[in-house]
Amino acid sequence: MSNAAPDRADDPVARHTRAVRDLEGGIERDFERNLSYGEYLDLHTVLSAQHPRAVPPRHDELLFIIQHQTSELWLKLMLHELTSARELLRSDDPQPALKRLARVKHIQHTLTEQWSVLATLTPSEYALFRSFLATGSGFQSWQYRAVEFSLGNKNPDMLRVFAHDPQVHAELERLLHEPSLYDEVLRWLARRGHPVPAQVLERDLTRPYEANEGVVDVFAAVYADPARHWAEYHVAEDLVDVEDNFQVWRFRHLKTVERIIGSKRGTGGSSGVPFLRRALDLTFFPELYDVRSRIQDVTPDGYHGGDGS
Repeated sequence: MSNAAPDRADDPVARHTRAVRDLEGGIERDFERNLSYGEYLDLHTVLSAQHPRAVPPRHDELLFIIQHQTSELWLKLMLHELTSARELLRSDDPQPALKRLARVKHIQHTLTEQWSVLATLTPSEYALFRSFLATGSGFQSWQYRAVEFSLGNKNPDMLRVFAHDPQVHAELERLLHEPSLYDEVLRWLARRGHPVPAQVLERDLTRPYEANEGVVDVFAAVYADPARHWAEYHVAEDLVDVEDNFQVWRFRHLKTVERIIGSKRGTGGSSGVPFLRRALDLTFFPELYDVRSRIQDVTPDGYHGGDGS
């Protein structure tokens, strides 16, 4: 038996420690005629869109810019999915609408986790370039307002913030007058035979949604018999997921801002942390929370000691 060392080319351990991966013969190299990855994504535009303003330059400003730019990209996708979900429900097609909402929930998780990256910015680091934001603020994100409008948190007064941009103002004005996702859910429930009150279906869409006891009754019937109303039950629970995720995002936003600037006022003129804290009291789908106190606990003898039938 030979004691000679094995050929390293045949040694799996040696192969796994190689530092170079040879290009395969079929890998495309000619992009004079073919579309490249960078061209498809227009990366030249995307990667050249970061313009730090601090003088002298500050290392951490790029983090701040990219954090907010990527958030805007995710908001763009969220709007795309919410709009599609709304249209699908309008067409009485809930299954793909639920798929859209599932994607929205993953987007929300990503947006929430991004706060942990910004939270690595210390107060001292942020103070070096904060003044260069001037009056710029995340409060002025028109896509964030569009998401809120799409979910039902309508506020006509918000349009004044965007009066300087006619195109954005017009888009928000359009969303203000259109049914929200929740409006379409309630209309869909009515078409499926549920007694949604007429005043809810015919309400002024430009106003914030107000809870209605008749809608609580509708959801109480759905939750009392999920097997019979499975599609409605599934849509309702997905909406609760979306609202819960939105509140977690708001909370992480609040705590990140508090961690970095404390009780300072916001660059856009708001009170800062107190203003963000008041957002935690907002709700998109109030009846879906009110109905929870209506659901009766089952006892061994039936509901509240009944006959179990």
